[in-house]
Amino acid sequence: MTIALGLLILSFLVFFHELGHFFAARLCGVKVEAFSIFMGPVLLHKEIGGVDYRLSLLPIGGYCQMKGENELAKALEEGLDSVPAEKDSLYGTHPLKRALIGFAGPLFNLIFVFAASSAIAMMGYTYYTRSATIQIPEDPTFPSPARDAGIKSGDTITKIAGKKISDFTDIYEQVSLRGDEDVEVEVLRKNQDGGEETLLFVVHTLLNKKEGNGILGVQASGESIEKEIKALPFFPALAKGAADTNKLLFQTVKSLGILFKGVDMSNAVTGPARISSMLGESAKEGFSAGAKIGLIVVLQFMSLISVSLFIMNLLPIPILDGSLILLALVEAATKKPVNPRLQKKIQMAGLAVIVLIFAVGLFGDIRYFINKAFEAKK
Repeated sequence: MTIALGLLILSFLVFFHELGHFFAARLCGVKVEAFSIFMGPVLLHKEIGGVDYRLSLLPIGGYCQMKGENELAKALEEGLDSVPAEKDSLYGTHPLKRALIGFAGPLFNLIFVFAASSAIAMMGYTYYTRSATIQIPEDPTFPSPARDAGIKSGDTITKIAGKKISDFTDIYEQVSLRGDEDVEVEVLRKNQDGGEETLLFVVHTLLNKKEGNGILGVQASGESIEKEIKALPFFPALAKGAADTNKLLFQTVKSLGILFKGVDMSNAVTGPARISSMLGESAKEGFSAGAKIGLIVVLQFMSLISVSLFIMNLLPIPILDGSLILLALVEAATKKPVNPRLQKKIQMAGLAVIVLIFAVGLFGDIRYFINKAFEAKK
């Protein structure tokens, strides 16, 4: 049930992505032949304004079918030097408009993040955390870069890499993206006279190669504290939504860079089954705590996935929007269309990359569910 719920939520993000292509195509004068909610066999359809609107069987995203999308295959079959293109088709429009159509899908994913972040800012919420006063693990065999740098139990962390720290959640957020790096950590320490002094340490963090996060080697101390994020009026909430979108985008790009530091790819790269399961479980647990909390949890998780979709779809890999954008920009710069045979070679190379990523994600999903089943039996 949780997987089905997660799949529906994930499908909405894909549907919203396709909606971006739909509006951009109509704006650029490209004929949209069909627009479907979900995929697979068509259950219901109705033609309105020349567009066949469909409801399909499989609850997996959706699609925006534009005129001329399949003309590349036709050009290859007939050995043509360019893709046949009518004026109102995808390949018949100006290449910059084609690039805009390709970019509109990922852009809509980012617009969703902005809308969701703004909505959360308008709702406000509370969360539980610990203070920024830390404890160093007593076990000397427990790896602790903070201990090695001279940080002690009872120190209060005030800044990490120049970022202000207010609680232990901030500590985790800043360190998790800085694995295997030299990080400046500012602490407030009580001295023997009863006063306080500010000290600065340079800590070389560890990298958790299984999960991909940085490790400072500190623990939270003290009791749990409740912190309130107050609801904001409309315009301040929009400003907060824009700032949070920018922050999430930066964090996602940074986390992708960590993948190239020797992280276990099968665990770090998540496939659609695991994403659906995690999303469904988060929604179920969130709504069990109340409608408002459930909605915020789902919006936060959806924002995280939507930012990933934005970045992933801009990669210059065939099947993804980035390839369409890149080839359109090349055509605009050279003033001539890219040869279909060259496009075919690029597609085959890109397809190999997609298959590899899918295989890694699938293997990770299978291992995740097997481990989860064994844990449930214990």
